[in-house]
Amino acid sequence: MQLPKHSDEAKAHFRSLVKDAPGVEVKPMFGSLGAFVNGNMFAGLFGADVGVKLDPAGLEELRALPGSGPFGPEGRPMGGYLSLPAALDDAARSAWLDRARDHVATLPPKVHKPSARRTPKP
Repeated sequence: MQLPKHSDEAKAHFRSLVKDAPGVEVKPMFGSLGAFVNGNMFAGLFGADVGVKLDPAGLEELRALPGSGPFGPEGRPMGGYLSLPAALDDAARSAWLDRARDHVATLPPKVHKPSARRTPKP
């Protein structure tokens, strides 16, 4: 599976859609970017698509918009995520990202597991 390359402009545009809020960070992910709240991803960039994670009602509402669709690699889309229609303006895109952030912020914070590596014994 080949992952798309993202231009610096696409990455900067994605970052501009993510509003600053407590617990929110944008991090590199598989050569692209993901937006996280409390360690859980709520939005991502894949090719030209911006995808969001929503509750079931939000997914249905977004699915009803022309141009929305699966998010992620063809044949292996990410469950619980949909891509935003390309025709949406930045204000509408940011509103969907805010909605996704607010939903994902209700989930338990991601707990980082300790590394499986062990220090070798002398």
